[in-house]
Amino acid sequence: MGTALVYHEDMTAARLLWDDPECEIECPERLTTALERLQQHGLEQRCLRLIAREASEAELGLVHSPEYVALLRGTQALGTRELQALSKQYDAVYLHPSTFHCARLAAGATLQLVDAVLTGAVRNGLALVRPPGHHSQRAAANGFCVFNNVAIAAKHAQQKHGLHRILIVDWDVHHGQGIQYIFEDDPSVLYFSWHRYEHGHFWPCLRESDADAVGRGQGLGFTVNLPWNQVGMGNADYVAAFLHVLLPLAFEFDPELVLVSAGFDSAIGDPEGQMLATPECFAHLTQLLQVLAGGRVCAVLEGGYHLESLSQSVCMMVRALLGDPALPLSGPMEPHSSALESLQCVRAAQAPHWVSLQQQGAAPVLSSGTRCPEGRPSPLPPGEPEFKAVVTQAAAALSSLLDQLRLHPIPAVRVAVTLTAPVTGLALPPGVLCEEGSLAQEEMQAWARPHEALAQDEALIALGKVLYLLDRILDGQVSSGLAATPVSAAAATLDVAVRYGLSHGAQRLLCVAVGKLDRPPDLTDDGYDSRVICTSSFTSGRNLWLSIGGEEATAPSMFHVSVPLPVTTGGFLSCVLALVLPLAYSFQPHLVLVALGPAHGLRDPQAALLAALLRGPAGGRVFALVDEESTPQLATVLARVLNGEAPPSLGPFSMAAPEDTQALLYLRGRLEPTWKMLQAAAPPCVL
Repeated sequence: MGTALVYHEDMTAARLLWDDPECEIECPERLTTALERLQQHGLEQRCLRLIAREASEAELGLVHSPEYVALLRGTQALGTRELQALSKQYDAVYLHPSTFHCARLAAGATLQLVDAVLTGAVRNGLALVRPPGHHSQRAAANGFCVFNNVAIAAKHAQQKHGLHRILIVDWDVHHGQGIQYIFEDDPSVLYFSWHRYEHGHFWPCLRESDADAVGRGQGLGFTVNLPWNQVGMGNADYVAAFLHVLLPLAFEFDPELVLVSAGFDSAIGDPEGQMLATPECFAHLTQLLQVLAGGRVCAVLEGGYHLESLSQSVCMMVRALLGDPALPLSGPMEPHSSALESLQCVRAAQAPHWVSLQQQGAAPVLSSGTRCPEGRPSPLPPGEPEFKAVVTQAAAALSSLLDQLRLHPIPAVRVAVTLTAPVTGLALPPGVLCEEGSLAQEEMQAWARPHEALAQDEALIALGKVLYLLDRILDGQVSSGLAATPVSAAAATLDVAVRYGLSHGAQRLLCVAVGKLDRPPDLTDDGYDSRVICTSSFTSGRNLWLSIGGEEATAPSMFHVSVPLPVTTGGFLSCVLALVLPLAYSFQPHLVLVALGPAHGLRDPQAALLAALLRGPAGGRVFALVDEESTPQLATVLARVLNGEAPPSLGPFSMAAPEDTQALLYLRGRLEPTWKMLQAAAPPCVL
């Protein structure tokens, strides 16, 4: 199972035939440039290439009226003046004699992708299409969109494949009101859209694009609008939206398929969006979605009008679909205050409908008609000098991305596993390396000397293998690793691994220790003590230690956090999404150590989800340590998720226990001033 890329060169045929500054940005080069970049990065060659087919008129009729389809069919015979006159009947639309053919190909490509994923021919994929679709309505073209590709695909998945729960994620910078109108009373489709809104002053300027538009009838709570009321939203804002709004709802909803309306006008440099999210951010968003629905993710191109930003963002998304680690996010991970206001509003509006938000302390609005206050007025769209500054920022960000790709190429080995003895029943996925190397005997003994638990030959041999593989991760030869250690030496091995990593190139190291693995009392926040065999200087705060499974919720320092292991699925998800991941993204580690110690208490799917989600913050550099008494099934599933596969389902959602909710709220309140990604609401105004 791989990644599909669906495309047809005929979709470049439609183009603007008259002068229209509003419409000229939707051009054929959007597709050709994106495809060229995919080829240059060697990504197209790694995908299963599918040639798009036309959607039938019956398939278009899943969403659109027969009269509208007939009207579009008739445009093939119209002249330029007639096309221009008809186009003016719609908002921000241009028609071409090839529009009907192109739009049928765009819808058909999306259906082909969904069929390939749902029949198991591929794991996921991208439909590289135009015209886009998410604004199109039952009987009207709108905003460059002719047929609603994603909505047609969702209806098709329901009717042909019998799906009952479909998640649509729309990260285009414009509100996909067409999708919302089609599914707003349908509880089988959860629609999430973030969009530039500016309190209703940005196109499409609709009241129903605000946070309190949550669906109607049986669909109440299944429309989720996150309005951005200022421009300049960046990586931290987008990741926070996923952690604090989308993912809690998505896990509770438990979709069978994820459809992405992938518009890249929300990326840096785009003249429409004027946002600051860099291309690699979309790899992180894609990875976060791949833990849902067994990894069945179908992305469909929507907007995106800065050709280089669009094409590099497409490449980053396809890399993630292929299972490659995402590049680390650049810049400070601190959401804007305006973004926090929006998060607070949407969480409040959705709280009456979702247990996952209620257990995180999201306060519901007083009534369905309550709107969030407008707060500070949004800035006016930038003038020429300001827009030139945005273009300069985009050029710098794209240049930095290309530098990262050159300086930090994808490691030759995505995952390596080191074991002290053969394990019966271990089923490693293709491409995973079984590492046999070990650290030099003298250096290994020097690191082991302070620990009595490492004096035994078996423990010493395991330590040598762990440190050898850790070296290969730190020097870029291997992306992720998995190692087994003797139960009696688990804590000592983890202690040495942390110190070794900090002294061998990891500037910041996050340790997530699950089970009976207490932080050593002499390990400081910078990882230094007198026993470390290293002459390097250390700065404060290089080691963040998070214990899951402690007796109580405590935070002795901002770099030492302990939380009890939640007892329910809902409690575990809240712990991961509202505590572990925000801490990890705030800290921006160079390496993540995930240690599953004795009596760790995690079920295999929980351990797999934790490891899969922690691939993002450190750019894929995750080293998982398990004890030798763990089941081969655990080692197998960890190797698979570190290799880019989706984790198994957690099973039915269950509400968090009250004591787990209280522990989470206490720690968030204690840690939010330091770790800004924990914030899910704007700070109170000080008058």
